[in-house]
Amino acid sequence: MNAPDTPAEPTPDLQLEIAHLLFIDVVGYTKLLVNEQIELLQELNQIVRNTECFRTAEASGKLSRVPTGDGMALLFFRSPEEPAQCALEISRALRDHTHIQLRMGIHSGPVNRVTDVNDKTNFAGAGINVAQRVLDCGDAGHILLSGHVAEDLTQYRHWQPYLHDLGECEVKHGLRLRLFNLYKENLGNPQVPEKLKRGNGLRQASTVRPITAPGWLKVALIVALLVSAVALVISSLVFSHRTSPSPAISARPEAKTTSWPTAIPEKSIAVLPFENLSDEKENAYFADGVQDEILTGLARVADLKVISRTSTLQYRVGAGRNLREIAEALAVRHLLAGSVQRAGNRVRVSAQLIDARTDTQLWAERYDRDVADVFAIESELAGKIVAQLQSKLSPEEKAAIEERPTADLAAYDLYAHAKTLIDNALSSAPSKDLLEAVRLLDEAVKHDPSFFLAYYQLAHAHDMIYHTGFDHTPARLELADAAIQSLRRLRPDAGETHLALAKHFYWGHLDYDRARKELTVAQQALPNNALAFVIAAYIDRRQGRWEESTRNFEHAAELDPRNVVILQQLSLNYENLRRYNEMAATLDRALAIAPNDMSIRAQRAAVALSSRADPAPLRATIQAILAENPNAGPLIADQWLTLALYERDSAAAGRALAALPPTGCYEAEIPFPNSWGEALAARIRGDELAARTAFINARKELEKIVGVQPDYAEAICALGVIDAALGNKEDAIREGQRAVELLPVSKNAVDGPLLIKYLALIYAWTGEKDRALKRLDEAAKLPSYLSYGQLRLHPIWDPLRGDARFEKIVDSLAPK
Repeated sequence: MNAPDTPAEPTPDLQLEIAHLLFIDVVGYTKLLVNEQIELLQELNQIVRNTECFRTAEASGKLSRVPTGDGMALLFFRSPEEPAQCALEISRALRDHTHIQLRMGIHSGPVNRVTDVNDKTNFAGAGINVAQRVLDCGDAGHILLSGHVAEDLTQYRHWQPYLHDLGECEVKHGLRLRLFNLYKENLGNPQVPEKLKRGNGLRQASTVRPITAPGWLKVALIVALLVSAVALVISSLVFSHRTSPSPAISARPEAKTTSWPTAIPEKSIAVLPFENLSDEKENAYFADGVQDEILTGLARVADLKVISRTSTLQYRVGAGRNLREIAEALAVRHLLAGSVQRAGNRVRVSAQLIDARTDTQLWAERYDRDVADVFAIESELAGKIVAQLQSKLSPEEKAAIEERPTADLAAYDLYAHAKTLIDNALSSAPSKDLLEAVRLLDEAVKHDPSFFLAYYQLAHAHDMIYHTGFDHTPARLELADAAIQSLRRLRPDAGETHLALAKHFYWGHLDYDRARKELTVAQQALPNNALAFVIAAYIDRRQGRWEESTRNFEHAAELDPRNVVILQQLSLNYENLRRYNEMAATLDRALAIAPNDMSIRAQRAAVALSSRADPAPLRATIQAILAENPNAGPLIADQWLTLALYERDSAAAGRALAALPPTGCYEAEIPFPNSWGEALAARIRGDELAARTAFINARKELEKIVGVQPDYAEAICALGVIDAALGNKEDAIREGQRAVELLPVSKNAVDGPLLIKYLALIYAWTGEKDRALKRLDEAAKLPSYLSYGQLRLHPIWDPLRGDARFEKIVDSLAPK
């Protein structure tokens, strides 16, 4: 990092300084045009320079400023209060610049001045690296602090009410950071960052709470000194000798007599994340792998109910972890908790099995062994749990539990890291994380060409990359197929082989019948694998088997009860069926798990808009969310834009577009770019020139996608709609018809009706009213996202208004 216009002076030794760093990042920067980026950064620079903290520090010569491309870093050198106060001042100034969306990260740590290739002073050091990681955990509007800074600020009473403990978050290279959220009086963002909310959170606080008691700092200091003293005594030992296998968990030996839900099965268990006690934090992936292998072994036992890893990840070790409440939330009778400590070629695994109904510790085990024996430890623990719960165990299940995943620990480390990236991909940076996972897994199978589970995850990653559209090419499918062939070669009858084939047939080839056949076998071999039932639900839905799909989603929710994504998918079933009361009830279940999830709040409020053409609840919800946090726009931008278009509110549409992330205005899997939304907004304000310009930009983007992926039906459909808007009638109709031919309803009961709807729109926009109404009537009779609210209010259907046939179609969808 470079401080501009700072001459470098050679120094004989590396001089470390403690800097109090404020990192600032512009959200949505890359979607701006180059001139817009320049103008925005100039405006941001002026805002920052006008803050009192900046001017004071600069005047005293105790400030260094460093551009970072899409933002900046400010290095203060006097007090940790400086970056925090400066962040609040910037947040306050942004109230008058709502088009600028920032996130900020604060940390205090060592930096050193080094000379770069231009003979200027550059900054390096751990302080800068950690500050960047803190920033990366935030969303628009957040001011996040590292635990180190928060500890310093809590010594000042006036900061305590505004520092809110978020718990820990895993960042790059397995580093775990304790994070605090700084907000006050509509400054900052009070919401939990998405990275923590969706699975990257580690030792999360039981509630996000302000720090109110300064005394804990003194206690922490005393404990730290005591630990340091003990460490001097035992420094020659690899491991400390603790009598408790997992000190962060307490299970009372005496039974409690409080009531317990009778519906929870006796033979049910959740394997909680194991605490990483290793000095090297990159071993966090290793600790996660221990939990995952035990869970995977138990999940093969048909006589057990085992909760999926997604639902257990939010219960990382922490002082506030209430085991009974966790068990009730997961609907299980038993919990397994523990820790992993790895040092050199030795490993210690501690575990305890707890009867959550009585808070009784059934047993506790500690294994001190060579690290190569970790897989044997995992098998022993799984076997001991099965015996304790008196579960029936078939010979095949016993063999699967005892099988070692690999004999190569280096390969296993790569695999464990990759699996974490895949698990978290859809809630972080999907394309980047999935491609990195592929690289790690390729390395893993080079180390061990017989590593079965690595091939399974490799096939899974390739198929996800293809299915999500990041690389929708035959070459990507061939890579997935190659990994699957390795699975068939190594273990043709394994449940994972059949599940991988099912996903490949479904995601890669839309071959539902072959996928369903493979799923039947996979569900028998992997009875507790929620994904097997989720995939079945997806296939049922794509084939129009809506009731079967709903049952499979419900069963998956039993195995993965804290996974709001499953509930959201279930709500989409009800939306397509236009069973809006059940949709609302399902979203209420999701909100009971994630009450602060702004996108679910907006989705729930939008039910009235779709079902009754009533925009009031969604408008009130969006206003409430923005009042709580003016920087929350990107999280609700899609619903916000829809509402603005339905209400023909051009000013609101402009604000929503400014907040819209660069990922596009998707409807289901139809990839309309942001410029599509810009064109529609221009139309409702009567600016046809701006609308045409935006449509032209949208066409350029879609042309590139279709050029690389010529059979991508959803992209061809979007291109046809844009061509219709631009007056390219023949091209538009040809593209719309081809999209419907490529993906008929018989092959895809979700996107197929949408393609018919947009073909109707193409006809309407090109003057083919009779053909438009025929196709629209067809779409309205199919389960789909087409709703009464959309036809009644959306301006795209204006060319058909006033025609009695159109009004009849609208009335057919009206609430009964």
